[in-house]
Amino acid sequence: MSLLQSLEKIDRSIFTLINQDAHAAFLDPVMSLLRNPDTWIPLYVFMAFWSVIRLKKITWLFVLCTLAMFALSDSVTAFVFKPYFERLRPCAEPSLAGLVRVLDGCGGKYSFPSNHAANHFALATFWYSTIKKMTGKKWYWLWVWAFFICYAQVYVGKHYPGDILAGTVFGICLGILFYRLFCWVLEFIQRKQRQESPAKSVDGLNTKVN
Repeated sequence: MSLLQSLEKIDRSIFTLINQDAHAAFLDPVMSLLRNPDTWIPLYVFMAFWSVIRLKKITWLFVLCTLAMFALSDSVTAFVFKPYFERLRPCAEPSLAGLVRVLDGCGGKYSFPSNHAANHFALATFWYSTIKKMTGKKWYWLWVWAFFICYAQVYVGKHYPGDILAGTVFGICLGILFYRLFCWVLEFIQRKQRQESPAKSVDGLNTKVN
């Protein structure tokens, strides 16, 4: 058995454990709710208000990076990676027909990597890093939030754990990239502001770039 076949077997075994063996009737609606985008609208509204209140004049930069990163993560995962790898979703895999618990429909044909994992871990990485930089606070709950959304993807039968892992790695890398972009733009604005008006400071721009 090749290494790839061994990894595939392990991936399916973990999927079966989560999707079938570890299921519970009371968890079904909870997991469906976790992966529903509408569930998290209040969180996104909160983040928008937080940025306005805390970041003030650089709110536009925080929001722009967030939206651009999310769009890039979602589009690259859906239109580049999935068509390239062509890995069927568990719920669309003929060899697993009748064995997969499908709670929210099967969705698209391909599953690798997971859009949900890439998108939410990109957000968690960028938000955590930016908030830590600007306020010194460590919002660890962002990682927990992303994890449970991803776990729900496996639970409802849409993704293998390997899809989640790949999406997570891509999302974290993208989050770090946009965090560095945020720092670079912030440093540029700080430098320009110091040159134009050394005696003044702009709200939210007095943080040293790491």
